[in-house]
Amino acid sequence: MYVGQPARLSLSLLLPGPAPLALRPFSHLLPVLIRIVRLPLRPEAVADFLTLFHQSAAQIRQQPGCQHLELWQDADQPHTYCTHSHWHDAAALNAYRRSTFFGEVWPATKRLLASPAQAFSVLRVAPGA
Repeated sequence: MYVGQPARLSLSLLLPGPAPLALRPFSHLLPVLIRIVRLPLRPEAVADFLTLFHQSAAQIRQQPGCQHLELWQDADQPHTYCTHSHWHDAAALNAYRRSTFFGEVWPATKRLLASPAQAFSVLRVAPGA
């Protein structure tokens, strides 16, 4: 490549589907669907929720298209938690939401809520620092 000549990206970076193993260091360049679910729990249900989350987390992370999962606790409302997950695309998230596993975990979670959960999805458009 000559000075001033633009770098060329492989078209495989732009194709749908999981990135080939050799390209995974560049995964921060690929679109990611980020899902955040805010869960206002009943105070007496927090311990049960944490148990349920820790029992389910590994299986959620193994779902096709799941790239990341973590649990956050609200700094001002200690009985409110948020799940933060990254998915390859909306189809992967929706496939998980239609799964038998989700059909077991979500009703169990809903029983622990003080009020309805709030969920939203966003797309990462620029990599973080």
